[in-house]
Amino acid sequence: MSRVLVTGSAGRLGRSVVSTLAAAGHEVIGVDRAPGTPPEAAVTLPADLTDTGETFEVLARFRPESVIHLAAIATPFSVPESVIFKVNTQLAYNVCSASVALGVPGVVVASSPTVMGYGVPGGWTPAYLPIDEEHPVRPWNAYNLSKVAAEETMKAYARAGGTKLVAVRPCFVIPPEEWAGAPTQSGHTVRERLDRPELGGVSLFNYIDSRDAAEMIAVLSDALPDLPNGEVFFAGAADALARKPLADLLPQVLPGTEALAAGLTGTTPAFSTAKAARLLGWQPKRSWRTELKEETE
Repeated sequence: MSRVLVTGSAGRLGRSVVSTLAAAGHEVIGVDRAPGTPPEAAVTLPADLTDTGETFEVLARFRPESVIHLAAIATPFSVPESVIFKVNTQLAYNVCSASVALGVPGVVVASSPTVMGYGVPGGWTPAYLPIDEEHPVRPWNAYNLSKVAAEETMKAYARAGGTKLVAVRPCFVIPPEEWAGAPTQSGHTVRERLDRPELGGVSLFNYIDSRDAAEMIAVLSDALPDLPNGEVFFAGAADALARKPLADLLPQVLPGTEALAAGLTGTTPAFSTAKAARLLGWQPKRSWRTELKEETE
């Protein structure tokens, strides 16, 4: 199989991506300054990819067939806004530019559903529901602005030709330990997000199991040669992280969305993954209803 370099390999999504790719027979090179990259990685390297020279050095050394770029400051407002924007945009630029310059065949860049702009002070209303990849982006903070910049960087290098580049927007990532009660990236548990709609409502009740996201990224990486360059995909669960239909819940957290949300009946989520199903044949497998078994007993 191929050699795949995964940046952010110790993160909540990166760990699952490393394990999934290794299980499929790929040789995985994990790059992360933090500890925690799974032992399935053939090599783990604590490189600083905000340094352009170091990024080129890593890619020139390992010559991967594909790069999965997940490294980023992943939580909005966790550090000063200027730091988030500088780090995330520099990472995306360095990885894309080095990959193209060194002839890496394929690159997957992690973006975020937050590029839609929900959570903005003063209120936000979607253009339509469910949200798909054609929905306009409306960034309002350094994190989601940095993700828009990462997508545009990817598209710029895609237009240049040669390397195939795509972006994936994983919904709120939940790794296995968080189903067992560990805090999510927001500091709350999954159970708290279910019990308190105002918590899950901040992200429109979106989520995805990290293993499903990893499997989608693996499929996406394999499909790169056959995809148009510069595509963007949502990756989300098939249901909402909510006990009630979003037709009822969304208007509570987003006043004025009653008509837009009316079609989100049953367990229908706010984000559509129809494009990934159509172009990749990918479907999410896991739900909070199966992973939090005690919740349905």
